[in-house]
Amino acid sequence: MGEVKEFLLQFLIASLPAFLFPLTNTMRLRRSFNDEAASADSIYRITLGFTLTCALSMILCSLFSPRLWGTLHLDFAILPLFALMLYSRMAEGVFLASLHLLLYPVLAVNPTFSGFILDTGLLLYPLVLFFSKSFYRSDRKGKVAILSLFFLIGELMIISSPYLMGTAKKETGLSLLAIAVLNIIFTIFISTLFVCMIEHTYEKEKLRMQVMQLSRNYFREAEKLQQMMDAAPLSIILLDRQGDIMTINETFIQLFRKFKPQARKEELIRSRLAPVMADLGFEVLIERAGQSLEEHIKTRELLQSGDKAYFTSTSPIKKGHTDETIGAVVIIQDITELETFRKELNHVERLSLVGQMAAGITHEIRNPMAVVRGFLQLMQEKSPPTLDNYYRIVMEELDRANSIINDFLSLAQNRSVRMELCSLHDIIRELTPLLWADANLRGQSIEVRLDDELPNLLLNQKEIKQLILNLGRNGMEAMGEKGELTIETRKRVDGVELSVKDQGPGIPAAERERLFEPFFTTKSQGTGLGLALCLSIVERHSGKISVQSEEGKGTMFTVFFPCPENVESWM
Repeated sequence: MGEVKEFLLQFLIASLPAFLFPLTNTMRLRRSFNDEAASADSIYRITLGFTLTCALSMILCSLFSPRLWGTLHLDFAILPLFALMLYSRMAEGVFLASLHLLLYPVLAVNPTFSGFILDTGLLLYPLVLFFSKSFYRSDRKGKVAILSLFFLIGELMIISSPYLMGTAKKETGLSLLAIAVLNIIFTIFISTLFVCMIEHTYEKEKLRMQVMQLSRNYFREAEKLQQMMDAAPLSIILLDRQGDIMTINETFIQLFRKFKPQARKEELIRSRLAPVMADLGFEVLIERAGQSLEEHIKTRELLQSGDKAYFTSTSPIKKGHTDETIGAVVIIQDITELETFRKELNHVERLSLVGQMAAGITHEIRNPMAVVRGFLQLMQEKSPPTLDNYYRIVMEELDRANSIINDFLSLAQNRSVRMELCSLHDIIRELTPLLWADANLRGQSIEVRLDDELPNLLLNQKEIKQLILNLGRNGMEAMGEKGELTIETRKRVDGVELSVKDQGPGIPAAERERLFEPFFTTKSQGTGLGLALCLSIVERHSGKISVQSEEGKGTMFTVFFPCPENVESWM
């Protein structure tokens, strides 16, 4: 009975590292799993905690190892030693093996060289270290088999040591078989316990870390999805199976705050869809969302709320493989501007059609006007001189009407023109005498400032002359006597600027916004086609025209022409 107690004591001491493994190595495992650069081998091979518990177990087993019947040596110290050699790195294994060898001469009763070889299991050390890599790659059963085999061989060497050295008593010979059987049972049991405790701890911690990693990935992807939703110019609402709001994006918050300025995102999440849509005036979306959840129907609808137009859609959210509806998504898009643009485009198309018809009509009017003017000239020749003034007035009005028709046709046709590389200064110099003649008749003056470094531009000379004449005469008509008109050119990095500045009364802000509209004019005798025609000419030259005016200080029109290399193609 005493022998069984000794076996149990050795068993409990040798099992100490297995029982303490979950406590001493869990934090180490967590740090290893969290280290993305750590390899699987470095994660698996535990060091400090396991080494210390194995060393403690080995020392205690050696201290309390009994001599059964005064001869047979019972020592399970090699179990924690071999477990550490197989599970940990070679450095820890060599350290513990050296410690085990040092304990033999200290604790042995009659130390001998043969006893040193057999009782320490020294011959098995190289084999254990050699099989450590195979042990690492094996499954749980393989690990149990390898550890049990080495432990059993070592124990048999320790037990048979007295018989091999001839120091065993004769009465112990009959008990050798019973001790060997007990050793086999305890060896397999304790080896299985060792492997199962370590492997279970390792697998449990690995599974826990995988769950944590999945959780981190889930929250990371959820955050990305929320950021994508917030960046979308659409109001998005995600509903769960019961129709409660799971999440909303920033665009929807901004829309909802137009109706409830104090609303917060936290208040809307987990609330019912019905009251939220009722506050927005979209009660129909409550029914549409219900159809998506219950009947799996996708809906699209155009809704009007006050002066705003919204395009709405609802769709069910389904599981990937089961096709089960687990929620719904509601999307609201403010298309007020798009609807306005569409209406304006339709209006522009109708105006274009009317303009084409008017252009055709005015073109036909010119023929009878030319005939009328011709007959008036014949009638003037045969009439007395006292009627010349009347004929002159009629023909001037006919010429004015013909000029209006020409401007209108130029604006309505908006045709492409042929460009050529030429100097803007040459065009201005050709027009300067004509502008000076008009200015002298009005008692005004003209100042021309030309930039000497101006490059040549791709221009249509006829249209640019008409542009400069229109801007110049508009400025002179706006000024009183002794006013000065300034024509200036400036070189810019990407093109050329032409400015025409007058010293007139200026243009009010409300009128400046409509200056380039066809038929809008501030003159009593104006047609409202001059500046509209200027804008058309500038746009055909891929340029820009702008106006700066201050009441009481005058007005300046600035035209920008791009450099030839910045223009894609010219006809």
